[in-house]
Amino acid sequence: MPLTKTLLQGTFGALLIRGLLAGLIAGLLAGAVAFAIGEPHIDAAIAIEESTGGHSHAEDAAAVHSHDEEEALVSRDGQRVGLFLATGLAGLALGAIFATVLYYARRFTNLPGSVLALTAAGLGWVAIEAVPFFKYPANPPAVGDPETIDQRTWLWLATVILGLAAVAVGLYVAKLVAAKNSIAVRVAAPVAAFGVVVALGYVLLPSINEVGEDFPATLLWEFRLSSLATQATLWLGLGLAFAYLTDRASSARESVGV
Repeated sequence: MPLTKTLLQGTFGALLIRGLLAGLIAGLLAGAVAFAIGEPHIDAAIAIEESTGGHSHAEDAAAVHSHDEEEALVSRDGQRVGLFLATGLAGLALGAIFATVLYYARRFTNLPGSVLALTAAGLGWVAIEAVPFFKYPANPPAVGDPETIDQRTWLWLATVILGLAAVAVGLYVAKLVAAKNSIAVRVAAPVAAFGVVVALGYVLLPSINEVGEDFPATLLWEFRLSSLATQATLWLGLGLAFAYLTDRASSARESVGV
């Protein structure tokens, strides 16, 4: 029996626990990366924001007052501690979703369980993180008009849907050309299909650029790269941890003759 089948031969509850554990590990790793390389850039951006008198796009004193109250309620030290709590909880939620996806995905592939986990994690990062990032990259504090936050949120969700659709189309095309003798065709066709869907979505979705000309370009891109690195750590950690736990469970099952 292929390992992919034995991966999920047990109860869904066992898989869910595995996903939660892998997600927690990945979330804490992502929190460590965010703390090490992301927090210094956030501090620098906050310093710029405060030097300009609060939100750069605030139109009245009430907005600045609200911002000051928020800072008083949650200090920067408190936010740093909360960072690990937030990434840990996000990892738990993602791990539960990941386990559910793998539970159903194994019906459509004969990939070994650990390979399936790593593949799903990679595709998840591409669809949910990479595609949105290259259209609407993350911005540090002091960047962005508060009045457009709802619009930016909806557009970000639209790019997530775009990424998921593009990956789904790519997988469908990969299945169609799986029997082709040419490796180039089997690789190029799904990649091209994915690229066409993403490119079309990028053209149709509006562009947003609310970064002021006086904001340091180096700080902006360092913040964005740290954000990308944090999310990459989350997904890579999730895939690796789930794959390791899968292989360990399979070895234990084989040792008892199951």
